[in-house]
Amino acid sequence: MSTRPEPIASMSFLFDTRAWATLDTWQFVAIGLLFVWSGFVRSGLGFGGAALTLPMLLLVLDEPIVFLPAIAMQLLVFSTLTVANRIDNVDWGYLARISSWLALPFAAGLFGLLQLPGSVLSLFVYALTFGYGLLYLLDRSVASGSRVSDVLLLGLGGYASGVSLTGAPLIAAVGARQLPAHRVRDTLFVLWIVLVLVKLFTFQVARVPFQWALFFSTLPLVSLGHVLGLRVHERLVRGEARGFRRMVGAGLMLVAGFGLVVAVPRVLG
Repeated sequence: MSTRPEPIASMSFLFDTRAWATLDTWQFVAIGLLFVWSGFVRSGLGFGGAALTLPMLLLVLDEPIVFLPAIAMQLLVFSTLTVANRIDNVDWGYLARISSWLALPFAAGLFGLLQLPGSVLSLFVYALTFGYGLLYLLDRSVASGSRVSDVLLLGLGGYASGVSLTGAPLIAAVGARQLPAHRVRDTLFVLWIVLVLVKLFTFQVARVPFQWALFFSTLPLVSLGHVLGLRVHERLVRGEARGFRRMVGAGLMLVAGFGLVVAVPRVLG
């Protein structure tokens, strides 16, 4: 089964159902629960809805490009809702600068997403997620302390965002160093919107199936997770983040470790 973009004369590229034809009931249930988790993480932490969810989705169906259009559209919806009433808190000058810094690595990531085999993309996602999980488990954050580290984090974060929407924690580390604390979350939410719009435009040009059925059917589930995440965010702001992050870290390492065991032989074979 291939979900690589291919020339299609009709509008069927918007409604491709081939990816779902062979899935069992438990897989559909798992996908639904993971979309609840994606909304919960995105609103709870302010980033990471894709980075902390996609690795788990790939254990259900090992095709990143099947999930990414729906994840991107949902990120667009909920990021817009979250920042709509706080638009005055966005640092527009910094947004323009960081967008220009991310342009090249993000474009390289988009090229990789459309050209690399699904197994290679999955391996990249699992390896990066394992690193995130280890940091969270050790109660460490991705942090930048210099211009050199800013460049490295933005390069890797931009590429990861282009290839799989999993670069947010790396980019957020640079934003946290360069922006006033009260402007970080809202400015980065608008950045995610910009990156997602570019990605969706690229998908349309490349005739990648948008998986509209997946988007609409999971939107209520992501909404539920979004509401729950907003409540958790208030507690995290009050300083109760350590235990939550360690729990998330342990789970991510478990999932990513299993994914790596499965993905490495596929790539090498």
